[in-house]
Amino acid sequence: MSYELTIEPLGQTIEIEEGQTILDAALRAGIYLPHACGHGLCATCKVQVTDGEIEQGEASTFALMDFEREEQKCLACCATAQGDITIEAEIEEDPDSLSLPVRDYYGTVSRIESLTPTIKGLWIKLEDAEGMQFQAGQYVNLMLPDGIGSRAFSIASVPGADELELNIRVVPGGRGTLYVHEQMKVGERVHLTGPYGRFFVKKSADVPVIFMAGGSGLSSPRSMILDLLAEGFAKPITLIYGQRNLSELYYHDEFLALAEQHPNFKYVPALSHEAEGSDWQGFRGFVHEAAKEYFANDFRGHKAYLCGPPLMIDSCITTLMQGRLFERDIYTEKFISAADAQQVRSPLFKAI
Repeated sequence: MSYELTIEPLGQTIEIEEGQTILDAALRAGIYLPHACGHGLCATCKVQVTDGEIEQGEASTFALMDFEREEQKCLACCATAQGDITIEAEIEEDPDSLSLPVRDYYGTVSRIESLTPTIKGLWIKLEDAEGMQFQAGQYVNLMLPDGIGSRAFSIASVPGADELELNIRVVPGGRGTLYVHEQMKVGERVHLTGPYGRFFVKKSADVPVIFMAGGSGLSSPRSMILDLLAEGFAKPITLIYGQRNLSELYYHDEFLALAEQHPNFKYVPALSHEAEGSDWQGFRGFVHEAAKEYFANDFRGHKAYLCGPPLMIDSCITTLMQGRLFERDIYTEKFISAADAQQVRSPLFKAI
């Protein structure tokens, strides 16, 4: 059974299946509703129901207060329709968004490589001959077996590539990443959904861009940088990428080569815990420290894209703001797990 879901202020009506969440129905129709954790805990996807009945689902009382429920507010990530409904959501138009619908895809694992001691590269050949249409910087949800469920991973490959590449860091005790690192095999058939996310380059701004990444957070920036260079983006592009030591610094040679080939691309690697006395001649310290030194603490006139651990992102935001780059020009990708979402308060920035 299906119902009609009307989304205001768009005035657009779409189909929503019985048991399907409001968020999933909207994303599959190519309509972006703001969201973050996807677990009913962070309140980013809160919307107002103006007509019809809904089932609240597993929305936490922290994210959705009792008085809000009485006012017919709900969390789109877990609320389902009981009939035809109308909601009102905060939807901002973005000239750089392609508004791509989320779809289900199936494919085969074609290659698995150890990129570092803790990061696996996973390549997936999709069964759909047209592949997945996505914007560089977006991510997919990969379904894993044995009751593990789905896990979100950024796409590291460039749009239009023959295969999707995911870079997956093992998380101690994490069932999903442990499965990928220890059990997944070449030839395995996989199910994924996507594309998701609003983390992509604001190309229409036509200003210099800074990418600040740490760990496996390099995935999205790599895709975005390769996409920009392939399109002939002429403004300066700077990648500041941090790892603990040289053994974890992956795609290092690739970025060195790109910097040689493209005069507008600069690559600044930073190692925070490299052994003293090693052959490393680059920056020693954290990403935000490297950025501050490289740009002489002046980030004006840029747009910055941050991807990595929450602590790294918070430090980078502080540094950028101290260097006079503010909310409208800072964008982040920071996945929020069910555990992380327990600690989420209001978003620091509306744009982030």
